Amino acid sequence: MLRAVIDTNVLFEGLTIEGTCGLIVDCWVNQLFVPCVSTALTYEYQDVLGRKIGEKRKDTILKVLQALLNRAEFVPIYFSYRPCSLDPGDDLVIDCTLNAQACLVTLNLKDFKEPAKRLGFSLFSPKEFLKRI
Repeated sequence: MLRAVIDTNVLFEGLTIEGTCGLIVDCWVNQLFVPCVSTALTYEYQDVLGRKIGEKRKDTILKVLQALLNRAEFVPIYFSYRPCSLDPGDDLVIDCTLNAQACLVTLNLKDFKEPAKRLGFSLFSPKEFLKRI
């Protein structure tokens, strides 16, 4: 089964807007791929969702996140590849991807293109990822 790290931007859009990213969240729920997360990525998910979602929906979204995380494989970070990205915040996503031996799904392909090429991991847009599933 395909192993994937879902970037925070894909998760946020998938939980807030119907469309391609929403279909990825649906595939996560239905266990059509193995979603891989690290502790650092989990905290980033919580932080971004907590800040960007209004107070009325915050508790509901964080409960949904917990349900998703219950269906994810937690990946220990044995080796860090930092710094490997122009954006230090992206390094935790790359660390998770490489330690999980997974592909990365993101809306931000340009920032991950060079690290993916240099470090040898697969990089997909949400639309490309859905075709692979």
